[in-house]
Amino acid sequence: MALALLRIDDRLIHGQVVEGWMPALKARRVVVISDEAAGDPTQTALMRMCMPETVALEICSLADAPAALSRAAAAPENVLALVPGPAEVLSLLRAGVRVESVNVGGLHYAAGRMQLGKAMFLSEADIRALRDIAGAGVRLEGRAVPSDTPEDVSALIREKD
Repeated sequence: MALALLRIDDRLIHGQVVEGWMPALKARRVVVISDEAAGDPTQTALMRMCMPETVALEICSLADAPAALSRAAAAPENVLALVPGPAEVLSLLRAGVRVESVNVGGLHYAAGRMQLGKAMFLSEADIRALRDIAGAGVRLEGRAVPSDTPEDVSALIREKD
């Protein structure tokens, strides 16, 4: 089946992912790509507890992600990949990972971030990374849950300029 969705979401695994995205994608495997999560046994254990027993979960570092995504591409089931921010997607692209589109989901408010779209608060570094991702030919779709109307994140960034 392969990689059904690569999603940027700073919360990684939470209700919208488990109750919204996984059923909509019919995802039976989730790959979380986060150095912080991979290095934190407590965070890893909490994520595992949130997942239904019927869904496989792999939590890996950014360095291990290309191999994990290669396995995902060959998996017999649909795979949802989650990263905490645009910088991780850009690193994946630079490591040779190829994707056609990226879902920009929840990037939540923090000091110094500007709002772009419904649930996207971006730093200057996030905006630069998203521009570079789009410049690599990757479509950026803003959508918190599957039932939302997709927003063209590249167009939203251009409007803010």
